[in-house]
Amino acid sequence: MTSLRSGRMRDDQAQRVHERLTACPRLRPVGFGEGRRFGLWELASLIEGAQGTCVDPDSLTVATERQWRLRLGASGREQRHGDDHRRRYWICPPGSPRDPLGTVAVDTWSLGAGALHVSSLYVHPVARRAGLASAALDTVYEACRAEGLSGFRLETYWTWQPTVRYYLARGLWVTSWKHTLGLARLSYLPRYEVRENVGEEVVFLTAGPEGDMVPLLVAGSDGGRLRLRETPQYRRAGDDRDAVRVYALSTLALHLAVRGRPLVRGEEEWARAHRWCDIGEPEGLAYRIGVFERVARDGGWRVESPYGGEGMAQSRPRG
Repeated sequence: MTSLRSGRMRDDQAQRVHERLTACPRLRPVGFGEGRRFGLWELASLIEGAQGTCVDPDSLTVATERQWRLRLGASGREQRHGDDHRRRYWICPPGSPRDPLGTVAVDTWSLGAGALHVSSLYVHPVARRAGLASAALDTVYEACRAEGLSGFRLETYWTWQPTVRYYLARGLWVTSWKHTLGLARLSYLPRYEVRENVGEEVVFLTAGPEGDMVPLLVAGSDGGRLRLRETPQYRRAGDDRDAVRVYALSTLALHLAVRGRPLVRGEEEWARAHRWCDIGEPEGLAYRIGVFERVARDGGWRVESPYGGEGMAQSRPRG
C-alpha cells in the first residue's frame, strides 16, 4: 500500500508540473489538430540528427515526408505517443504563442527517484543560439523541483555529436548508456565542471559544501591508453553505489569520448568491458560506442566519430 500511495503521489506531482508548464508563457500545449505538425517537427529533428541535413519542418510535403521516412527506415516511423503518457508543447517566442520555434515533450509519470522524462526537444534552425532549448529545460527542471520531484532525464544518440556536446555543455550528468545515452539534471547531483590543465589532463570537479569546486577524478593518456586517477575526495564520496561516484565516472567518460581520448586502461579492463554495458567504468562506454556506431552505420545513419575512421579501435589498448 505504501508503494502504491507513493506512486500516486508522484503522479499527482507530475500533474502539477504540467499545470506549471501550461501556465508558462514560453510554452504552449499542442492543440487539437496540431499532432501531425508536431510529428513533422520531430521528423525534422531525426533527419538532422541521423543525416546531418537541416530541413524546414513546415515545408515537408506528404511526398517528402514519405521519402524521408523510407530513407530512415524503422527509426523514421511516426511516433504515436498517447497524451496519457506524455504531453507535448510548442516552444514559443514571448508574446507570439501561435508562432512556434521549437518542441518539447514531458512524461506524465515519474521515473526512478521522482524524475520526469523529457523528449522531442528541438529548435527550428532559424531560431537557434537564442537560448530557447536551455530555457525550456530550465523551465521543466524548476517546475519539477517546485513540486517536489528531483528533476528530469532524457536520452540522445552517441552519433548525434552536436546534441551530445550541447547536453554536456549544459552540465547534464550521464546516467546510462544501455540502449542510448541517458543524461539527467537531478537535484541530488551537484554542479560539475570538466577542465583541461596544462599537462593535457582532464579533471572532473564537483561543487563542494562551500560552493568551491572539488576535484574527484583526473584522466590522462599514456601510449594510447587511459590513465585514470581517483582523488581522496572521490574515495571519500561513499561506496560504489553512491550516485555521485558512479555518475562522476560515467560523465567524465563521455567527456573524454567527445574529445576522442582513450577510454580503456588495459587488456584486463577491456576484457571486463561487457560488465559495464549499462553504466559505470569507461571501458563499458567504449564497448557501447562500438555498438552504437555499428548500428548507426547499418541503419544508414551518418557517423562522424571523434575517433576518426578507426572508430572505437583508437580507444582500445594496444600492444
